[in-house]
Amino acid sequence: MGETEAARTLGEDTLARRRRVLGEDHPRTLNSAFCLAIWLREAEAARTLGEDTLARRRRVLGEDHPDTLTSAHNHAILLAELGETEAARTLAEETLTRRRRVLGEDHPHTLASANQLEELADDGSA
Repeated sequence: MGETEAARTLGEDTLARRRRVLGEDHPRTLNSAFCLAIWLREAEAARTLGEDTLARRRRVLGEDHPDTLTSAHNHAILLAELGETEAARTLAEETLTRRRRVLGEDHPHTLASANQLEELADDGSA
């Protein structure tokens, strides 16, 4: 609706409240952090929040949990957008391998990871 600053403020407030009430590692807190990182798209803020969210999801949910794999997929996209193509490619390859094993070859998320990796190979971006 064009109210980007209000949306950002609301997202940051929601994350702060969830951290305070639910704790840093609660799944809903991690969802808020993940969404805010994707929405921010400000290089350093998004990278920091994305890396933290991915690390927490790995620790709390495990490497192969679908939510962890979604965070990894989206973090690889962010890395590519920031010009870190090699890091993006490495994370995308790892995520595709895990998604194939966990979700199967034909799952939509697996196909999204395969497409992402193909785009990285084609032009160096996501």
